[in-house]
Amino acid sequence: MIQIPSDLHPDLVPLVWLLGTWEGAGVTDFPGSAKANFGQEVTFTHDGRDFLEYHSHTWVLDAEGKKTEPLESESGFWRVDKDRKVEVVMVRQDGVVEVWYGELADQKPQIDLATDAVARTAASGPYTGGKRLYGYVKSDLMWVGEKQTPEVPLRPYMSAQLKKVVSPEEVAEMARNLGDLPDDGIAFFK
Repeated sequence: MIQIPSDLHPDLVPLVWLLGTWEGAGVTDFPGSAKANFGQEVTFTHDGRDFLEYHSHTWVLDAEGKKTEPLESESGFWRVDKDRKVEVVMVRQDGVVEVWYGELADQKPQIDLATDAVARTAASGPYTGGKRLYGYVKSDLMWVGEKQTPEVPLRPYMSAQLKKVVSPEEVAEMARNLGDLPDDGIAFFK
C-alpha cells in the first residue's frame, strides 16, 4: 500500500511510489565488461522540499548470491512538474554527471528517462548517454537501463527487480493499524 507522507511536498505526490528503501537483484551485461548478477540497494527520501533524494549502490554477486565486489554507485535528485515531466540530476562514482529528462506514464506508475547532458572526468570510461525505465509492478520497483558509448550503440546493460524494505517503525505502524484480527486469520480469505 502506498501512503503519502504528510510532509511530502505537493509537487512530489506523483512520485510517492518511489519513496523508501528497495533491495533486490539484477543482471548486467555490456560489451567490454563481464556479464554478472548483481545486488542493489536504492533509497528515495524527501525532506519536505520539491525533490526526492536518490542513492543507489550495486555489487557483484557470486553463484551463491554473496557480495564479491562493488559495482556502481550513484546519487541524485528527482523532480516532477505539474505536466508530469520528470528531471533527474545524477552523479556516479566513476566521474560521470548526468541530466536526465522524461515523463510519468499516463495512469500508471512508470517513468521513462533519457539523458540530456553528460559530463565526464578524465578518469571515467567512455559513455555518451542512456535511457532508463522505472516502474512499480505488483509492489516491486523494476527498472532497466540502456547505455551507449562511442563504440557501442544504445543497448540494455542493467536491469533489476527490487522489493521494498520495511523498517521496524513501519512494522509497528502496521501493527497499530491492524485493529481486531480474528485469531485464526482465515477471515482474511473469505
